[in-house]
Amino acid sequence: MDRTSPVPLYFQLARQLESAVENGTLTPGTLLGNEIDLATRLGLSRPTVRQAIQTLVDKGLLVRRRGVGTQVVHSTVRRPLELSSLYDDLDAAGQLPATRVLVDRLEPATGEVAAALRVPEGSEVRYLERLRTAHGEPMAYLRNHLPAGLVDPGTERLETTGLYRLLRSAAVTLHSARQAVGARAATAAEAALLDEREGAPLLTMERVTFDDTGRPVEYGSHLYRADRYSFEFQLMVRP
Repeated sequence: MDRTSPVPLYFQLARQLESAVENGTLTPGTLLGNEIDLATRLGLSRPTVRQAIQTLVDKGLLVRRRGVGTQVVHSTVRRPLELSSLYDDLDAAGQLPATRVLVDRLEPATGEVAAALRVPEGSEVRYLERLRTAHGEPMAYLRNHLPAGLVDPGTERLETTGLYRLLRSAAVTLHSARQAVGARAATAAEAALLDEREGAPLLTMERVTFDDTGRPVEYGSHLYRADRYSFEFQLMVRP
């Protein structure tokens, strides 16, 4: 701690703790102890430690658990807006992704799905519902429609890898996507799946993915926990 710096001590401590969480020095599940012990160990006042901890609780990096103490939770996944799958992004970030398949069936295309996939309304499409977890905690509720016959992944394969990997293994060349990001409150059913409270904020993402011939190969409608997930945008100044 630099006591000569104009930066408040609580903010310096919060930055150091956040850095330790992000670089893995403080791993998920680590107990920090109570505020009195931390203040004594660090030579800081209890209000300073309390304010630093609250800053990181507000960011979702720490959680206070009754009877347990202050504990490190999993850091927020920051996903760039590019054509990649959530499974691949989590895997690359060392987040230990896993999948529970809720639905895998053929069904008639609704008007919305038919328009997205450019197939006749009522024609058969494959519908998938999956719950994606990271480090054993719910992260996203994924709903996807695919043209019938494009790929038949099977529950076992869907539980061990990502959908885009399966499409590529079926010789589908993913080229581009049209995507919209938003937010809304969780319904009771969605909250139960994602281990959230009803009405909690969720991030939404709708995507239509195209292959290298311009054919739609996937229509996805996904929900993400807002405390564990964010989208990153890179904005350029138009000349």
